[in-house]
Amino acid sequence: MKFDMHCHTKEGSIDGKLPLEDTILRLRSLGYGGMLITDHNSYKAHRFYQKTLAKKYPDFVVLKGIEYDTLDAGHILVILPTGVHIPILELRGLPVSLLIDIVHHYGGILGPAHPCGEKYLSITNTKRGHKNHNILKRFDFIETFNACEPPESNKAAAALAARLNKPGVGGSDSHRYNCVGLGYAELPDTIRTETDLVRYILTVSDTVTGGEYYTHTAKQKIGRLNDVLVYSFWFYNKLSAAYRMRARYTELHKISA
Repeated sequence: MKFDMHCHTKEGSIDGKLPLEDTILRLRSLGYGGMLITDHNSYKAHRFYQKTLAKKYPDFVVLKGIEYDTLDAGHILVILPTGVHIPILELRGLPVSLLIDIVHHYGGILGPAHPCGEKYLSITNTKRGHKNHNILKRFDFIETFNACEPPESNKAAAALAARLNKPGVGGSDSHRYNCVGLGYAELPDTIRTETDLVRYILTVSDTVTGGEYYTHTAKQKIGRLNDVLVYSFWFYNKLSAAYRMRARYTELHKISA
């Protein structure tokens, strides 16, 4: 079945413009079997889904993921086993090596979103990615198709996955209606839970991903002004990470206790 593995929502992402239910309806109309919610540092949309939508759409699989903003390696997609919740993942700013340790400790999987994309947002275009190529070997998958990335970025991501012998995932990275369902991964129909997905990813070395390209991204609309947006994000990420330092320390203490 087709599965959109990179979806943002109005309920969970500050830049998400589309309610979760509208995303579900759109994907169902396109013949998709499921989606992975990957809001920025937030599980709010999945909590909303469990409370209000799960019984309404029993034929459509909605799984819990997150797109975590690391301190030093851009955006990382994280999937935990069913029922496992780690509050620290809703507190941006962990260094990537510590994030990997925590996620693997709890039986989860993770991989870089758009790994060859925008500076600061994508691991191969961060100082951490440049200095330590071995960190890439510790991931469980690579996002090899992202509908909001240019073809050369996805091509480089696919080459990276092949070189590392890692399975690929694909998704739309949708924040708006017209982008929903433009990217996908082919998954078995037997995947119904996060645990199913984790087990599947850990047992394969290759997957089918693909889709169409979204042609109305912010970068395409504003051109060179996008550099200002990128640097603004870098500043915002650092400031937000610093603001949440005490909360992260408290959660880390709980994990290590």
